[in-house]
Amino acid sequence: MKRISRLFAAAALALPMMSFAAAPFVPPVPEIAGKAYFLTDFYSGQVLAARDPDARVEPASLTKLMTAYLTFKAIREKRLSLEQTLTVSQRGWKTEGSRMFLDPKKPARVDDLIKGMIVQSGNDACVTLAEAIAGSEEVFAQMMSAEARRLGMKNTHFENATGLPGPQHYTTVRDLNTLAGAIIRDFPEFYPIYSMKSFTYNNITQPNRNLLLYRDPNVDGMKTGHTDSAGYNLIASSRRDGRRVVSVVVGTASEEARAVESSKLLNYGLQFFDTPKLYAGKKPVSTVTVYKGAGATVPVGFTRDIYATVPKGQAGRLKADLTTRQPMIAPVRAGQVVGTLKVSLDGKPVVEQPVVALQTVEEGGFFSRLIDSLKLLLGL
Repeated sequence: MKRISRLFAAAALALPMMSFAAAPFVPPVPEIAGKAYFLTDFYSGQVLAARDPDARVEPASLTKLMTAYLTFKAIREKRLSLEQTLTVSQRGWKTEGSRMFLDPKKPARVDDLIKGMIVQSGNDACVTLAEAIAGSEEVFAQMMSAEARRLGMKNTHFENATGLPGPQHYTTVRDLNTLAGAIIRDFPEFYPIYSMKSFTYNNITQPNRNLLLYRDPNVDGMKTGHTDSAGYNLIASSRRDGRRVVSVVVGTASEEARAVESSKLLNYGLQFFDTPKLYAGKKPVSTVTVYKGAGATVPVGFTRDIYATVPKGQAGRLKADLTTRQPMIAPVRAGQVVGTLKVSLDGKPVVEQPVVALQTVEEGGFFSRLIDSLKLLLGL
């Protein structure tokens, strides 16, 4: 094994220099009046606050995040187009709960249905999109559950596309946070819809129920939900100074409460933490010797940008240990895991990330392999 240790200099991370004497201060998480909550830094993925993260909860209209995810995916795969028109079925038209007021006699464009689903939380829009993609809402719900498993949502199951209550329609705040992050990461072209404050369809204008969009200029999404049994739920995302945090709060008492409690979490995450970028994705961070290869070395790094979230002002205390497997024998394939990065703050682990080869090194010729075999035998 080969190890490279590094103490990150604050200046190298474009952060102000600080005294190393003071211990990091992070106040306790504010008291949140809800059934469960979850707060993460979007770029690092680190959990900043949580209560009952894996307890089963009713998502209500937060369900529509998965309906949207599968809709975005269908558009990207050209199984659906934004210009395509769909007509609401009798089932969709009669679906109870919030709606965008589709007219069974008037086809609606898919781009309008998406806005009606996200901004107006229209159950009629959800059923219409589900039936277009899967043929029926029941089959679409099976697709939703399968997609949840693919995304790593381990404690989620869907029965419908709308979020209406059902005995096997459940999730967790951790899983909802995963889903929200997946939409922001995987479909940035659609994410701005979540910041729309109102949408007009069929001459009816409805406001976005996310009160934080009107109160906090840093908030740019995402989705509200409510049923009598679930209470008032909100997933919110806020950006400030190049950072993004995502909160999930469920089971509050009112629209006002879900906004206030979510705001507490978002501000806590933004005010008391930093998230420096440690390494750029697909950029070499080191080179490693390769034996028996067509090349003598291979650049190694990461498939994506690597971030760490730490208490405010503590980035200069980060220490990184990059360990690579030795000896490395050709062939080595681009993307092959060749080591591990461990980042710690004052001895406590912060990040652990696989290190990969950034290029392919093919097997060398007979004589180069013979020479390298002798080097390995002699420990050279």
